[in-house]
Amino acid sequence: MNDWFTVEKIDCDTYVISEYRHWEETHCYLLIGAEKALLIDTGLGVSNIKTVVDEITELPLEIVTTHVHWDHIGGHKFFRNISVYETEKEWLSSKFPIPLQVVKNNLIKKPCDFPIDFDITKYQLFQGEPERILYDGDLFDLGKRTVQVIHTPGHSPGHICLYELERNYLYSGDLIYKGILYAFYPTTDPIEFMKSVKKVRKLNIEKILPAHYTLDIPKTLINEIDDGFTEIFNSGKLKQGNGIFKFTNFQIYI
Repeated sequence: MNDWFTVEKIDCDTYVISEYRHWEETHCYLLIGAEKALLIDTGLGVSNIKTVVDEITELPLEIVTTHVHWDHIGGHKFFRNISVYETEKEWLSSKFPIPLQVVKNNLIKKPCDFPIDFDITKYQLFQGEPERILYDGDLFDLGKRTVQVIHTPGHSPGHICLYELERNYLYSGDLIYKGILYAFYPTTDPIEFMKSVKKVRKLNIEKILPAHYTLDIPKTLINEIDDGFTEIFNSGKLKQGNGIFKFTNFQIYI
């Protein structure tokens, strides 16, 4: 097994593949169906996540992108059959919104024991044509497992969460997690972020599976984040440039 990644089981046929050795602590999720497997995001791309996936399943594989940021598409280069939300198709294929040097600076901004064969000078952003363009409400049918696309813009225009209908799992990407929620970049929108949190709050959710940091996420975190955004909005401060707002289990940076 590739020792850059940590693999844990969520249940008997759901795996989380994590990069705990990096400060972002990214999580990708591998869902095993009766006929297909689905990989949600591919992480940083500093090591080959495909070698890990291949040890878990031989099923036909689809890759779904929660959003086109460098820490979620880094391993796309190892796969085909990639899906992305329609708003960010061009970001993936030709117009990545963040300069390469900014990405590299973020990648190494905190000390990290990178894999021995990783060379930051050769690091490149993935650019490629997706196989499938996604729209709100689209489904992935894996065979006895169905996953729905929920468009949740704000952190980025084409950000999506994935909602597993039978198990009531929410794969929340960068919308819901314990940490700093980012909505201050030019391509972010704090108002849309708030609306997206309200949108997922309406779902029947039994488990939240975030893209970063701790996996120990209570279902009530969605309500807390919704209330936090609403409090800032009602104070007239939900506008970019107003800084970081701190709450018990998260922060909102706008």
